[in-house]
Parts: sequence; structure tokens; C-alpha cells
Amino acid sequence: MAALVPELTVSDFPASLAFYRRLGWQVIYDRPEDDFACLRLGEAELMIDGLPFGRTFDPTLTAADRPFGRGMNLEITVPSVAPLLAALEGAALHLPVEEKWYRAGDRDLGVRQFVVADPDGYLLRFSEPLGSRPYAL
Repeated sequence: MAALVPELTVSDFPASLAFYRRLGWQVIYDRPEDDFACLRLGEAELMIDGLPFGRTFDPTLTAADRPFGRGMNLEITVPSVAPLLAALEGAALHLPVEEKWYRAGDRDLGVRQFVVADPDGYLLRFSEPLGSRPYAL
């Protein structure tokens, strides 16, 4: 397993699993009796854990409290965003596809990226690397 694997509590496990599988995530292992699955897309991993089985750490949390994960988005590096966009055709994007360059020290790192919400409102930022270039003042 990766050193950091987010575990997302979901309100409708079958719907969430279907969403992630549609985007190409593979099940590494699961416990269907507990509404739990560990998923992988390329080198990225995450777990989904359905209510009421999952440990929410807040027993008052219900599906009405969506979107879950407020203020957080998970950046997932992929070789190409094109297959994901095809799988999401017609879905609302929270950030339309953009090409963006970010300064990192004396270099600019380029990405093609977009953000979509999963069924519980977790924000997923899919990012395709475009390479680097010298930082331009």
C-alpha cells in the first residue's frame, strides 16, 4: 500500500463504487459485507467505506450532511485526462479542463487538469503532467 491512502466515507456504497469503476479505478481488495473497497488508478489508491459500516468518527453524520470532505480536493496524477473526460461525458465539472503552469522553485510545472465531484461531493482533481520549463518572471 501507498504511504498515504485516503479513506472516504460514502452514503451509497454501490453508487460510489460504480462511479469510481466507471473512471477506471480497479478493486485491489474489498469486503462487500462491510461496504468497503480499496481501489487503485495507476499509482493512486483510495478506500471507500459505506455508512453505516464505516467509521465516521462523528455518529451524527448523515447523508444530509453532504458534501463530505468540504474544503479538500484530492489530486490524482494520470497519464492522460482524456479517458476520464470521456467516461464523465455530460457530468458537471467543478473546474473545467484547463492547462495550468505552477512555479516550483526555479521551474514551472505544467498540468492539464479538471475537478469533478464524486456522488458524495468529494472533489477529485485529475492531473495530467505536461512537463516543466524554466520559471519565467
